[in-house]
Amino acid sequence: MQVQLLYFEDCPHWQVADARLRAALDAVGRPADVEKVLVTTPDQAEQWGFHGSPSILVDGEDPFAQPGTHVGLSCRLYRTPDGVGGSPTVDQLIEVLSRA
Repeated sequence: MQVQLLYFEDCPHWQVADARLRAALDAVGRPADVEKVLVTTPDQAEQWGFHGSPSILVDGEDPFAQPGTHVGLSCRLYRTPDGVGGSPTVDQLIEVLSRA
């Protein structure tokens, strides 16, 4: 399984997403190196299909992408059971990783 964390430097949520992603990987017993990808330009955002920071790709797919979401350098918000947040919850990540 290939896992990538896409982010931009000024995003206040990418480190939270990284910690939650690692906790979820541990919980499902699927060790994986998380490749961190710093996105710095609109061209890179387009190349990666970057829907905002942080974005998590599992085997090249963004499991949280909503249809019609724009690509670009922006902060990303996620719908969670607790409301809107800057990162998916550990449980949401466990669900996604369990299907991969």
